[in-house]
Amino acid sequence: MSRLGKKEEETLIEMASATDNNMVILINFKPSRSAGEDSNGPLYESSSNTESELPGNSEGLSSTETTLLIPDHQVQTGRRYNLFLKRRLRIDKRHQSKDSVFFRDGVRRIDFVLSYVDDPNKDEEKKADRRREFESNLQKSGLELETEDKKESENGKTYYVKIHAPWEVLITYAEVLNIKVPIKENDVPCTIENPIDCMLSPFRLPEKVMHPDPDYFTAPFRKDRQELYLIHDESTFFSPSVRNRIVFYILTRCPYGTEEGKKKFGIKRLLSNGTYTAAYPLHDCQYWKKSNDPHCDNERYTLYMEWARFLRFFKEQPLDLIRKYYGEKIGIYFAWLGFYTEMLFLAAVVGLFCFLYGLFTMDANMSSKEICDPAIGGEIIMCPLCDVDCNYWRLNTTCRPSEYSHLFDNVATLFFAIFMGIWVTLFLEFWKRRQARLKYEWDLVDFEEEQQQLQLRPEYEAKCTQKKKNPVTQEMEPYLPLTSKAVRFCISGTTVLFWTSLIIASMIAVILYRLSVYAAFASIMKNTQTLQPISGLLTPQLATSVTASCLNFVIIMILNFLYERIAVWITDMEIPRTHLEYENRLTMKMFLFQFVNYYSSCFYVAFFKGKFVGYPGNYTYMFSHWRNEECDPAGCLIELTTQLTIVMAGKQIWGNIQEAIVPWIWNWWGRQRARCNPENLYSRWEQDHDLQRFGHLGLFYEYLEMVIQFGFITLFVASFPLAPLLALMNNILEIRVDSWKLTTQFRRPVASKAHSIGVWQEILNGMAVLSVVTNAFIVAFTSDMIPRLVYYYAYSPNANSPMSGYINNSLSVFRVSSFSVKPKDQGDIDFCRYRDYRYPPDHELQYSHTMQFWHILAAKMAFIIIMEHVVFIVKFFVAWMIPDVPADVTARIKREKFITQKILHEYELNKLKEKLCQGKAYQGMEKEFIATEGKVELSQAM
Repeated sequence: MSRLGKKEEETLIEMASATDNNMVILINFKPSRSAGEDSNGPLYESSSNTESELPGNSEGLSSTETTLLIPDHQVQTGRRYNLFLKRRLRIDKRHQSKDSVFFRDGVRRIDFVLSYVDDPNKDEEKKADRRREFESNLQKSGLELETEDKKESENGKTYYVKIHAPWEVLITYAEVLNIKVPIKENDVPCTIENPIDCMLSPFRLPEKVMHPDPDYFTAPFRKDRQELYLIHDESTFFSPSVRNRIVFYILTRCPYGTEEGKKKFGIKRLLSNGTYTAAYPLHDCQYWKKSNDPHCDNERYTLYMEWARFLRFFKEQPLDLIRKYYGEKIGIYFAWLGFYTEMLFLAAVVGLFCFLYGLFTMDANMSSKEICDPAIGGEIIMCPLCDVDCNYWRLNTTCRPSEYSHLFDNVATLFFAIFMGIWVTLFLEFWKRRQARLKYEWDLVDFEEEQQQLQLRPEYEAKCTQKKKNPVTQEMEPYLPLTSKAVRFCISGTTVLFWTSLIIASMIAVILYRLSVYAAFASIMKNTQTLQPISGLLTPQLATSVTASCLNFVIIMILNFLYERIAVWITDMEIPRTHLEYENRLTMKMFLFQFVNYYSSCFYVAFFKGKFVGYPGNYTYMFSHWRNEECDPAGCLIELTTQLTIVMAGKQIWGNIQEAIVPWIWNWWGRQRARCNPENLYSRWEQDHDLQRFGHLGLFYEYLEMVIQFGFITLFVASFPLAPLLALMNNILEIRVDSWKLTTQFRRPVASKAHSIGVWQEILNGMAVLSVVTNAFIVAFTSDMIPRLVYYYAYSPNANSPMSGYINNSLSVFRVSSFSVKPKDQGDIDFCRYRDYRYPPDHELQYSHTMQFWHILAAKMAFIIIMEHVVFIVKFFVAWMIPDVPADVTARIKREKFITQKILHEYELNKLKEKLCQGKAYQGMEKEFIATEGKVELSQAM
């Protein structure tokens, strides 16, 4: 275990107790330095007795535990420290490449960068005081700073404060954050290779890329047990992602003074008030070429070459390298997205076959044949679809839409709806297994939600002035009074209700648009000669549906822009206690908004359009003015397909433009001046500063986009079997777009942990259950399948051709003289037809529903009940049959726990033996030795 130069690097760190809330901060850090380092940044303070407060311990540790952080060491003289630096100096600072990720000495790695601009105004003095106090407290907490003067920056205006976390700080906070580190090489044999792996070799990546680190058993880091861990080199023991996570933890809790009687702290507040312009960890190199520094890992370059390029779309993702570079939270997102895309392949193939079945059987569809037949459809005169301005029309004018409707409204629709109900269960259950495997491989087995729930948000600690004792930690901590919480939730609920009502109002506005413009389209298409050649394809119904869908999509995009800001504002106003609460609340609000926004129009077409129309002479009117829409004689399914296609495809195209093109344009614009400068004048921290910021909600929007897409391919998939294929093609592009923008267009995000996809898992489960219901209702009420089956088995007069005569049977007769509102051009027509099952005008029960209508309704309800029960039974059986955790993962977890306990027990036993051998026996030592030896034997027996 390397400890080179450890004595020369030892520092003195003392803990000062807080006066108000028993919180503490590391202060009085006294690093020695050479005289030549004064120009590198703010002077290190040689001594200080100032007491500062750290507002809360967000990792759930008590203040007592936090005080046991860094032990005192003897401070070395400046001359000795100077000799140490000279001995270890690798790169002369005058010749050091500015693309380096090290301090000027070439030894200390840059773990974080802060930037600010001198802006001479009335607030600049206050900002300078904040920065001075903040940086002083950072140094007291053990961090080392080095400042690049604005004269050295590319624009001549920006200061860059580089931060380095020395070994003592890293091991201190590694214990605080419960970071797991290698303790022993993994000795569990690998699973037997799959025989078909050789067939998958074209899709594989090199082993060095897929698994950049060896597989180890790990254990939480403890400072007093350093010899237990496999520490070969202190400078590389903690990965850069772990280092920047530790530094960010300190930055978010470091105070910078008292303003307006309140203690102020945290880099987030300093960024929001303009004291600093940016705070970010560095990428390790340029993405298109390797760094010249031999000590650079060049992981960003590897990620770009092997993962972020679109030409690698057919390759597997290097998840271990993603996790190592960006952290577990980003790694689990790409693992989920990749798994989702893999599962979509099966759904896309089955959906394509269902579509091809409809395509190949289109010519055999008796319904469309009768509609297109001039002797049948051409002789059937239909009632006007609107009052006054609409004329009578012949059924064969909807020939083409009825033919296209068969592509999606056929027997395969029923099969595909049932298949997708089972597919979604398989997807969710197999993802649980995949997630369990990742939890083990990424050392997240013991990282539970309860641990996150103890982590107080700094914003919560700052805004909650009242305190009470935590029953778990027995510490005084901030809390939000019940009255204040109730008021905030009332305001939040009212705001959510208002904006949800606004969505519904916008949907009603689109419906009114559809009702209003139909007559206009009918008049234009009738009177415009240039449109006559395409009148068979572009009917007034289709024109209205397409334009309304496009208008609805535009409204959706506008409302989304507003909702994102409203949801964040509402969640901030509620002041959630923990980061987990904040993310869950924001997720539920945004998903509720997006659900209503994206799906409301589809729900209208699927379940309301054409269902409450009435009949000629007694139509139903919206707001007593606009007559409700009717479905095409071939059904409303083709309109639902149109609506779904436009909204889904439009959202995916717009999303890719937003995610890829917009950041690229901003970065290109910001780099124009810098491109004129050579590399040695455009430093690594400046290059990253010019990139876009990947905010703390960056992954949230990525998940939201994919979950909304998941709703499209599950809730309404019975109307559009090609939806999974569209989603598959989009996701193949989405993986590469997300990886490309994250690697090339965004600053390196701060690494953070996550052992699952969080609340999104529950949302997906809820949508999976809802999808069974919606697809059953679509097949029953939106599709024309059930009426055709009832006619086929119960009402067909022709045994040789059971479906002949179906169209005539599905249309009722109305006497035009009974119209209350007469059409303008009535002509000499006595009767017209409309889509319904009602008695003719000469019948004693004229215009009331026939018995066939009730038979069809009963068949629809029976179908819904049977389909739901069958699919749910299969879903629950499949979920029961598939264990959430693979058997080999369970065995590996038990093996690792056994090995860890054994090593720790043996370590304790050896320590006691050493004390006995050194003659440091004390009363009770013999009993402790016997108990420890027994514990080792017990662990071996287990």
